[in-house]
Amino acid sequence: MIPNAFVQDLLTRVDIVDVVGSRVQLKKQGLNYWACCPFHSEKTPSFSVSPDKQFYHCFGCGQTGSAISFLMAYSGLSFVEAVEELARSVGLQVPHEGPSIPKEERQRKQAQQLALSDVMSRADSYYRSMLKISPEAIEYLRGRGLSGQIAARFGLGYVPDSWSPLKQCFDNYEAPELVEAGLVIEREVENRGGSARRYDRFRARIMFPIRNERGQVIAFGGRVLGKGEPKYLNSPETPLFSKGNELYGLFEARAAIREAGYVLVVEGYMDVVALSQLGFPQAVATLGTACTEMHVRKLFRYTNKVVFSFDGDMAGRKAAKRAMESSLSAVNDERQVLFLFLPPEHDPDSFIREKGAEAFGRMVASAEPLSQFLMGEITGGLDMATMEGRSQALNRARPWVSVMKKSALRTQIVRKLIELVGMPEKEVLPWLGFAAPGLGANKKGKGFGFGMFPRQPGHMPARTARPPAPKLDRQVLRVLIRYPALMATVSDGQREMLLGGTSENRSLLAALVGLIDQLGSGDPAKVQYAALVEMLRNAGFDIEQLVAETSDDAISDESMAAVQLKGALGKMRMGQIDAEMSRLAKTVLTNVEDQEKYRELSKELMQLREAEKAENERVWEKADII
Repeated sequence: MIPNAFVQDLLTRVDIVDVVGSRVQLKKQGLNYWACCPFHSEKTPSFSVSPDKQFYHCFGCGQTGSAISFLMAYSGLSFVEAVEELARSVGLQVPHEGPSIPKEERQRKQAQQLALSDVMSRADSYYRSMLKISPEAIEYLRGRGLSGQIAARFGLGYVPDSWSPLKQCFDNYEAPELVEAGLVIEREVENRGGSARRYDRFRARIMFPIRNERGQVIAFGGRVLGKGEPKYLNSPETPLFSKGNELYGLFEARAAIREAGYVLVVEGYMDVVALSQLGFPQAVATLGTACTEMHVRKLFRYTNKVVFSFDGDMAGRKAAKRAMESSLSAVNDERQVLFLFLPPEHDPDSFIREKGAEAFGRMVASAEPLSQFLMGEITGGLDMATMEGRSQALNRARPWVSVMKKSALRTQIVRKLIELVGMPEKEVLPWLGFAAPGLGANKKGKGFGFGMFPRQPGHMPARTARPPAPKLDRQVLRVLIRYPALMATVSDGQREMLLGGTSENRSLLAALVGLIDQLGSGDPAKVQYAALVEMLRNAGFDIEQLVAETSDDAISDESMAAVQLKGALGKMRMGQIDAEMSRLAKTVLTNVEDQEKYRELSKELMQLREAEKAENERVWEKADII
């Protein structure tokens, strides 16, 4: 694990303007630098880099982050890889901490990774050289309509039909790395004193190198020539390769995905290669496994629109259902997932060759939105005119809707479900798991008008021009993450109140406060905004919306933010006092200690209200002077 203090130190030494500017052409306008976003296609620059915040933000697609997250998104690096690359650029050595990974073990793993990478690179070169001298393999690829140029772009190769062709490539065929990399299989031979026999995993196959986002070959897929089983054979799981995390063709498709504004997910290697030649280079494929949540999240680093293409048969619908389930926790109001179903007799390659690229483009444009597909899965095969059918629909919906993040999309889906089952909102929401405090009910418990769902027409408040103020804990969060130095103004009692409440943001508040303490070592002014964001993101918190809120005018100035923080903490304490006084009042105050406690709370509450009133008057007087 990389120490948080090192990450913060690193971000103070690098300049995000230099990091981004070496990869994207920036133009200074005012205090910030601007460019056309490298993460989506646009003609008018909406990508802003702030030297003050050491942060970038795209007002078009919503991508945001520090120098670390920029390298992760732009170059496809992991968090550790991005930190290591930035550290090298400023001459720093990345330290690691944690007794779980001793130095010797870490060095051993690094050496293993290098050895396996070397083995895969040499095998890749060998397979490509074999393709050039194999007329049968070349004829097969030509028969599939592939050009030499596209074969070279994807690094296609061929492995001859023999038990151990890699002996021609490696002097030491007995090297353990060949087995660890999944290139060679080793099995004991009976009646030979426990000796082992080795042979190549791949034989007589077209070879598709599988690259990680940095372009390194980490695995292979082999397609048999002609008839044979299995038709496709993949590398096994290795220290380099996990099929649930990787996507075929992503390295080659990165630029095309950004230019097209969407990624097309298909089912096979040959589909990806053929589509690239036929005008759709933004295609990728899963690796012989169902689409996972990790796949979806990785794709959303490159685009906000993912289109899944499946056959229109039962197997295709089943695969689409799994893809939908993997996507639900990642979608929001900015991210789209769509489903394209081709006629059963076609795959993307054959469809385009018969119908043309324009026809396929129209199919993509009319792909079925996730919300529509989800509602079809919820109600499919059910008689919604019966109570039994409506009950089954609710039962199906619960595990799917409950994993979706709070968004307008989720609200609309649940609204539609409420209409379909014909039950009162207050009965449906708890069944779907939205009855927790803060997720739905308003203070009086009458409906969900001011929480997750808007009130019905006719019940809306008369004034709707001003959006509702953020919840108090949300105000505290966005002020402290933007100006961690203001943590010095938070008293011990207020800190205890923040960390001990029942807020839905309690875990994030606790992590934020803990990081400010850790990084500041008693002085919050030492803590960087960019460092906080990266560490919270790396810890698994979804903070994209919170980061976007830090550009709010209400906290654009630190003095204004300090006022907002003081006010939010005061209101939180008043709410706490109200609750405690209500509890004490129920005891009829027969206990002397309770009576004294009630008087103290009442006095404190009055003082807080007077202080709030005085602060409001001061702010208004200052505004009038200005």
